[in-house]
Amino acid sequence: MRILVVEDSVKMSALLRKGLAREGYAVDVVNNGTDAVWIASESDYDAIVLDVILDESGPLADGFEVCRKLRQNGCWAPVLMVTARDAIEDRVSGLDAGADDYLPKPFSFEELVARLRALIRRGAPERPAVLTVHDLRLDPAAHEVHRGNHAVDLTRTEFALLEYLMRNAGRALTRAELVQHVWDEAYDGDLRIVNVYVRSLRDKVDRPFGRSSVETVRGVGYRMRGADAHV
Repeated sequence: MRILVVEDSVKMSALLRKGLAREGYAVDVVNNGTDAVWIASESDYDAIVLDVILDESGPLADGFEVCRKLRQNGCWAPVLMVTARDAIEDRVSGLDAGADDYLPKPFSFEELVARLRALIRRGAPERPAVLTVHDLRLDPAAHEVHRGNHAVDLTRTEFALLEYLMRNAGRALTRAELVQHVWDEAYDGDLRIVNVYVRSLRDKVDRPFGRSSVETVRGVGYRMRGADAHV
C-alpha cells in the first residue's frame, strides 16, 4: 500500500513517514501543494494524508484547493485531511473540495492509521463532480443545489446534510451517523436536531416540487431514495 503525505512541517512529516513505514506502508512525502498535485498525477496512491495549512503562496496555498485540484485532475485516491482548524466551516469546506475524511490536530497516530485503513478498504471509485439523484443535483465545489431547472437556497448545514444523504442514496442512515458526519465533533446535544434539519430540507427540496425523496426509515433514521426510485 502506498501513501502520499502532504505536510509542510518537517517534524510532523518525519513522524508520519516513520510511523506509516513501521505499519508496512510505502510513504512519499511532499511539503507543498504544487508538488502534491504533480506527484499524485504521476503515481497511483492508495490514500493521501493532506494538511490543510501549507507553507506556500499562490492558488495551491491550502489543502482545500489542493484537494479540489486533485479531483479536477481525475485523482480519486481517498483523501484524509488533517488540520489544527476544527470549525464546522472547515470540515464542510474539506468535504466540498472532495476530501473523504477529516482529522483535527492533535490526533493519535493510532486513530490516523485506523482512518486510513477504513478509507483504503472503501477504495477509490471515481466520483462525479456533481451529485445527481433523479432531478435533484448538488454541486459541492460551486455549493449549488438545483431541483430540475430551479435553484434551491440552503444553509451550510442543510447543504452538508443533503450532500451526505445523496452520497449515500438508497442507504438508511441513523441520526447518530448523520450527526457524526455533518455536525462538529464537539456537538453532544440532542440527536433530534437531525429531525429539525430534515424537515427544513423537505420544505426546500421536496414539498415545493411535489417530491418525497428524503424518507423516514422507522426505527433507524433517514434515507435518500435512489435514482431509480419513484420520487
